[in-house]
This record gives sequence, C-alpha cells and structure tokens, in this order.
Amino acid sequence: MTFEPETSDLLADPFLERPACRRSIEYWILGRRFRFTSESEALLSVVDAAYAGLPPHVLSADPTPLQIELRVAPLRSEWSGEEPPPVRMQSGAGLLCGVVDATNYVAISPATAHALIVASQDMLAFPYQLRYELIEFAVFTLATRVQGLIPLHGACVGLQGRGLLIMGASGAGKSTLALHGMLEGLELLAEDAVFVHTESLRATGVPNFIHVRRDGLAWVDNEQHREWIAGSPTIRRRSGVEKFEIDLRKGPASLATSLALTGIVFLAPSDSTMAAAQLRPISGEDVSARLTVEQPYAASQQGWAAFMREVSRLRAFELVRGRTPLESVRVLGQLLG
Repeated sequence: MTFEPETSDLLADPFLERPACRRSIEYWILGRRFRFTSESEALLSVVDAAYAGLPPHVLSADPTPLQIELRVAPLRSEWSGEEPPPVRMQSGAGLLCGVVDATNYVAISPATAHALIVASQDMLAFPYQLRYELIEFAVFTLATRVQGLIPLHGACVGLQGRGLLIMGASGAGKSTLALHGMLEGLELLAEDAVFVHTESLRATGVPNFIHVRRDGLAWVDNEQHREWIAGSPTIRRRSGVEKFEIDLRKGPASLATSLALTGIVFLAPSDSTMAAAQLRPISGEDVSARLTVEQPYAASQQGWAAFMREVSRLRAFELVRGRTPLESVRVLGQLLG
C-alpha cells in the first residue's frame, strides 16, 4: 500500500508517526520472537517468504518481541540501473543504520529492541536485495546486539545436536559443502551466517535458503535432488556470480535451529592430486589468529574475548578437499560421529 501525502497531511504528521491501518506478523528467528508490523502487504509478503516455515527455536527466556516496522516510502528512489546501490553503514545517537538512499534505509535501536525499515516502491521489484540487504540486515543486527551473539561469516552443519563451524572466504566452497552434507543426512543450520553464544558456544542461524552455483549440480546424482535444485530461482550476487537460491523448507533437508559446537573446520583449496580429502589439526593459538583476521567485524564486538577463550578449546582442523564434495562430507561425518 502506497500513498502520496497531501500538504495538510505533512503539516499534521510530518514524521509519519500516525500511519494507516497496520497488520503484524510474528516469527521466532535466531532464538527470539520478532514482530513485523506494516501497512504494506507487499512488504509483509517478503517477510513471509524469508521466515515462514522455519523450525521453532527459543534461545532467550525473554518473551518480549523484537519490533520491526516496515514502510513503503511515498516517493520513488533516485537511483537507476539493473540493481539498487549497495547499503552504506552509519551510526550515531544509539542508532545503527544501513542506507541505500533517501527512500531506502534501515534504522536500528538495540537499546529499545526496535528497528525501522523504509523501502521505495521500486525496491519492491528487487525482492532479493530487499530481503537480504534491508530486512535481514535489521533482523541479524537486532538479534545479535540484543542477545550478545557473535556474528560469523561461515556455515554450520551438525548431527544429533552437535555442530561443526565451517570457515572460509567467499568462494571457498562453504555452501557446496553444506548442500552436500545436507543431502547426505547432516543437519543444516546455516550456509553463510552463524551466530554463537559466547559462553555456551551454542550456534544458531536461519536455515531458509542455500545458494549454490550451477556447476554444483555436477556432483548431485539423485534425480529428485537435481530437479529440486535446478527448479530453484536464480539470483545474482553483487559480484556478478549467479547462483540457485534453494528454499530449504521445500526439500529433503534436516534443518537445525541450534547446535552445540564441538569443532571448527577451515576450508583449504582442493587438491586434485589427492585421492581423498584430508584433515590437518590446528592449534588453539592458530584458531584464534585465523578467526581474528578472517572475522574483523566479529572481532570488534564486545564478547569477542570471551568467545576466543571458549573456541580455543574446540577441536580444530584445516580440511583439504578432495576430488568430490562427498569425500569432504564423509570426513565431516566422521568428526561428528
């Protein structure tokens, strides 16, 4: 629902503090209850596409919902091109902000557990960017700051409640390994963003989508699995890489909401000369050094020192991948067994 405000409306309510009739929906995400409120059914449908059907998960005993209000801006954005400009981060006065332009932005108040998302009419034509760069930005940031979680760029798979944190740079193969692990019966928690409680080392994530390139189909032998993946929509990353966006809630996935971390695995480049994947043990000191370099944002967070003390006690390895993803999956299965 959009509107063009009259001059009298702007004089009476210049800050749009009295919006039209609104509707709310609630989902449990990252262990907390979120309430999304909007007068726009189009924006709420994007929220539904992201979080409907996730397995329930309660991490915090606090029943107070984290509040996110979504609005469609009365004006169109000023940008033009094939995709919206990237989000720029800002902060001040207790607010954390992500700004695309004057009509597309997020303002987050961790102290009050509230966030505001404003999207222009033309941003609705880019549901992938709207979901990941505005809505998910607000959800992840609010949940992290309110609950004191450590945000990590990584994947996480598990078995019977025990989890392995899989680390590696973009393009290292985290998503491919997570996909094939899931197809082989491992529980999937996250492919790209993992959030860890500093003291318990319990990891949480949002297992809604996984993104893999088309060449990842080469190692999928099951015909039903191939049809499920190939039938998924294609998204285009800002890097230009195109990937399938696979909805995990519609396939043969065993989804986890929380896993107790028992180990950490750093991905190394595959070695075509090796007959099978191999593990190389890593010391606690090396783990701390690697994580601090590879996770600069997480390393700046308040609970990082406590997280380092706990994570240094985990079993840690470098995984040199073999010729096929299944070889690496078998190695992960042995670590979780």
